[in-house]
Amino acid sequence: MTGELEAARRQVAETGRRLVADGLVIGTAGNVSVRVGELVAISPSSIPYHQVEADDVCVVGLTGEALTGPGTPPPSSETPMHLAIYRETGAGAIVHHHGLASAAVSAVLDELPPLHYYALQLGGPPRVAKYATFGTDEIARSVHAALRDRTAALMQNHGAVAYGDTLERAYDRAQLLEWLCALHIQAHSLGTPRVLSPAELDDVVRRKREGAAR
Repeated sequence: MTGELEAARRQVAETGRRLVADGLVIGTAGNVSVRVGELVAISPSSIPYHQVEADDVCVVGLTGEALTGPGTPPPSSETPMHLAIYRETGAGAIVHHHGLASAAVSAVLDELPPLHYYALQLGGPPRVAKYATFGTDEIARSVHAALRDRTAALMQNHGAVAYGDTLERAYDRAQLLEWLCALHIQAHSLGTPRVLSPAELDDVVRRKREGAAR
């Protein structure tokens, strides 16, 4: 395997441990992947993150064929979802987690209202992908629809998914989505929160554009 692919496998293993440390997963939930050309390095199935080493990280082709040796564990059950996102977007990496705030909000809403303009960093208010059993083509299609013109989405009664051109960016977006969900929960505990209007969000976009043009 190429050095770039081996580096991606190390990144996946390290990011799995980071998910645990940041409280975004419990047990073997969630998964991480990095694309290298026509190949994808992805978390193995059913192995606790603290036990996953680079050699345990699976490599699959974009059509799903496993390319690592017989001693490597099977790839994550969510591999079809990851591959669908890679095929339909310019993603270089994907992070899927079961953060408590994200999972809670995903069980209640169809779209996360923009209580903070940080939602624009994800392309707009994150949608909630319609529920389907994990690991199925149906959930892959549902998530793909929710990610239309967005870089992160919630998964109904499940968790969250985010992508980026790098693993660091995908992880940052996954964390941001969890923060926005936590904000939603906390704001509602205080009363009825004020939601930013489309005009107010447009003004933020315009101000940022003007700042970049200077």
